[in-house]
Amino acid sequence: MGLRDLLFGSKDTSSPDEYKDLTLKDYELSENPALLIKVATVTGLRESQIVKDQVYDGNIVIVDITRLKMDKINYERVMKDFYQVARDVDGDIVGLGDQQYVIITPKNVKISRDRIGGGA
Repeated sequence: MGLRDLLFGSKDTSSPDEYKDLTLKDYELSENPALLIKVATVTGLRESQIVKDQVYDGNIVIVDITRLKMDKINYERVMKDFYQVARDVDGDIVGLGDQQYVIITPKNVKISRDRIGGGA
């Protein structure tokens, strides 16, 4: 590689039809990320405690509540717990996808209610 290549870049000889395999390992974050996004399915109070613990630990949790909604009493209890944990950690909570999912965030993470794209 010459000085010209360093300054102006080398000429790319690949065609648009070619592709390059990328390994995800090259793009992985460190072993100890600041926070994680976890996904959970909740069908009752037992699973809700695990979700709450994750939020208290500082993680964002996306919760599938589809099956939970079949039991109105448990649904109301669990949702009350989720709202309480979001309030306790000064986080945020929002329903998503016709209320099939709930996203709960820890402190210093707020969820925008503004939609990006897709029309009004």
